[in-house]
Amino acid sequence: MGSHNCNSCDKNDCNEENCIHTLPNWSVAKSSDRQWQLYSWVVWKRMPSHKTCMRKFIITVFTLGFLTVVTYSQDAVKPGSAGFDLKRENIARGNIDTITYESKTVGTNRRALIYTPPGYSKNTRYPVLYLLHGIGGDEKEWLNGGNPQVILDNLYSDGKLVPMIVVMPNGRAMKDDRATGNIMAPDKVQAFATFEKDLLNDLTPYIEKNFPVLNDREHRAIAGLSMGGGQALNFGLGNLDMFAWVGGFSSAPNTKQPAELLPDPEAARKKLKLLFISCGASDGLIGFSKRTHDYFEKNNVPHIYFIEPGVHDFKVWKDGLYMFSQLLFKPVDPSTFSKYPVAGAPAATNIRNGAYPQIMTDSRVKFSIKAPEAKKVQVDLGRKYDLTKDENGVWTATTDSVSEGFHYYSLLIDGVALADPASESFYGMGRMASGIEIPFAGGSYYALRNVPHGDIRIKKYFSRVTNSWRQCYVYTPPAYDSNATARYPVLYLLHGGGEDERGWSQQGKADLILDNLIAAKKAVPMIIVMMDGNFNGGFGEQSLKNFENELKQSVIPFVDNNFRTETGANSRALAGLSLGGLQTLYAGLKNTSMFSQLGVFSSGWWSNQPALSDPQYEFMKNNAAAINSNLKTFWISQGGKEDIAYNNNKIMMGRFDELGIKYVYSEYPGGHTWPVWRNNLFNFAQLLFK
Repeated sequence: MGSHNCNSCDKNDCNEENCIHTLPNWSVAKSSDRQWQLYSWVVWKRMPSHKTCMRKFIITVFTLGFLTVVTYSQDAVKPGSAGFDLKRENIARGNIDTITYESKTVGTNRRALIYTPPGYSKNTRYPVLYLLHGIGGDEKEWLNGGNPQVILDNLYSDGKLVPMIVVMPNGRAMKDDRATGNIMAPDKVQAFATFEKDLLNDLTPYIEKNFPVLNDREHRAIAGLSMGGGQALNFGLGNLDMFAWVGGFSSAPNTKQPAELLPDPEAARKKLKLLFISCGASDGLIGFSKRTHDYFEKNNVPHIYFIEPGVHDFKVWKDGLYMFSQLLFKPVDPSTFSKYPVAGAPAATNIRNGAYPQIMTDSRVKFSIKAPEAKKVQVDLGRKYDLTKDENGVWTATTDSVSEGFHYYSLLIDGVALADPASESFYGMGRMASGIEIPFAGGSYYALRNVPHGDIRIKKYFSRVTNSWRQCYVYTPPAYDSNATARYPVLYLLHGGGEDERGWSQQGKADLILDNLIAAKKAVPMIIVMMDGNFNGGFGEQSLKNFENELKQSVIPFVDNNFRTETGANSRALAGLSLGGLQTLYAGLKNTSMFSQLGVFSSGWWSNQPALSDPQYEFMKNNAAAINSNLKTFWISQGGKEDIAYNNNKIMMGRFDELGIKYVYSEYPGGHTWPVWRNNLFNFAQLLFK
């Protein structure tokens, strides 16, 4: 190195290699108590030889040590500001190299990348971070997509990082470990689990034999993104004798169930230095991070749970590395863990680029609306919540946890019910209203997936019953157009009161439910007709009669004439929710020669309107044998005791029992809501036309 002019020593013959003042960011170390532990052990390895340097060094160290003991504190680390991942000029840099190690686990030589920090010396022993990639990557994924060397170099330049070695291996432990072909093939997925043995028995011993590293658990960390995040949690928490620092960024479905992941919470509390879990709020895989966090929180295992706005991409993962690396191999203050924010994700039902409403990870909903002139603002989402106004005229509130699926809501501004301009609007409650979709882990059956999709067609027809033009929505299954000779059975599917023919396709996601069922071969390909069931008279006898006439005289003939249907009762089903359930009871049971399968969702004859219900029961009494013979399926369901139709439904089924009418009953909790009816369709459709 040669001599240099040491401003701190006021000497011009100080040896640069040994002088403590030439250590990276010494000036930062002097001013930041959080750097004390970092520089204390680096200095121990690089003790200055110059006497004046030594004397000033000892004084400084004792001063820093005293201040650390007295004033030590730690704030939550924040995501990187603009430019944190961009290469800076005129700073010291680390090196990226490729290493090859013998893997007895795989039976071949394998490669990994290794990052050594600025000022790397074989005479210094370093802690190690093992940094893992995702299912579509390899040992170069972090390098190509995340610029880890740039992020780490910049952090060293800012004096925020303990010098460490970072190993980026290929986590697909198989002889052909390239990310080519079907990356989801079973053998390739299994290779990610096999990597645990390769990591513990082959790679780690190689690193510790060939590089100057500290080889105890307190100086060994593991983290990863997506599939690598699942590996980091599985391997790190499964080997607490090897790793004291564990980080999962957007961990994937390979993450073990929490109880399997951490069967001994007490051991984790004692051995873990840091557990860091992060994810993007709009990441479809957030549920795996959430369930892990919930379990650890329930079992009092200290950890950081950080959710930021974002999806499943390198923006989130680079923030994860930036934050996690700053916390490694130095004192960690668990009291700061609660300071890490949990961001909400914009609801899928928001208009384009709408930031609010936001759905929190615990299914609470945050609303925000600017109404500076308003005196009072509320949101009605099943119950009413008061919003609080800030100095900029923005009103905000966060609800209690909201159940799964689709829910209507309204803004109440000075007592006037309005649709939220930040949300898509849906026809429900007898008017255009806002709606919000609350995701949940079991919602995959109505998710948009990579399967063949059918079509929703809007068809207009002339009604002789109403003497007017009306319209219906018609779902045709995948391959309807390409297979021009195939004919299909038909389900006539009815909406509830205050809704119309749009309900089942928009709020109910009927098309996606059937697409997924047909792709899984759980449902017969079928046509679904969603007609407008609104007629003058509401829920009364005349309205029900008008519906029956419309169905028989207008809709069924129109559908049979314009679509390739299979005709006859065995190829025709009728089902509906709420009002649509009453219509199904009224028209379906009277016409079992036209329908062989009926579904009644959250509905039942009113016990306090015998003038309407008694004639129906009388008809069933006189025709019980024919009804039971003709109906292959009579399926009744509701949303549990909180369903407003629950009592009427129970009374009705009691009457059916007295009359000898055969039916099947099902119950799905959730009340009188679309989440219940989606589930009803999912189950009912699997019974049809078989």
